Amino acid sequence: MGNDMIISFGGGKKVNAEFKGFTIHTDQSPNGGGEGSAPEPFALFLASIGTCAGIYVYSFCQQRDIPTDNIRIVQSHFPKESGRGIGKIAIDIQLPADFPEKYRDAVINAANLCAVKKHIQDPPVFELSTSVAGS
Repeated sequence: MGNDMIISFGGGKKVNAEFKGFTIHTDQSPNGGGEGSAPEPFALFLASIGTCAGIYVYSFCQQRDIPTDNIRIVQSHFPKESGRGIGKIAIDIQLPADFPEKYRDAVINAANLCAVKKHIQDPPVFELSTSVAGS
């Protein structure tokens, strides 16, 4: 059970996930019938990509005593040609002028280690079922 994520409903269009002692709150935008009180689930999915790349970039720099204060990661989303869904996600690691040139390609390689990205590229199997509570 320790690795199970428990999803519960918080009223209105709010849906929460409890996982490893944290509660992750989501809501729908007012256009989607929600209150806009928390990010939509898809926004959290997108944020997981950028923040995962970010921790790899941060760790890379930390291991080499490279300051990270002036590093910024900008993640951009481009639609599929059909206009439905995302066709491309671009991640730009914006480095300060004094970032060591010899590490510019290596920092991209570090960001590419992101586990979230790897799971998207080699997706897991999804298995959905129903059960009756208590049985």
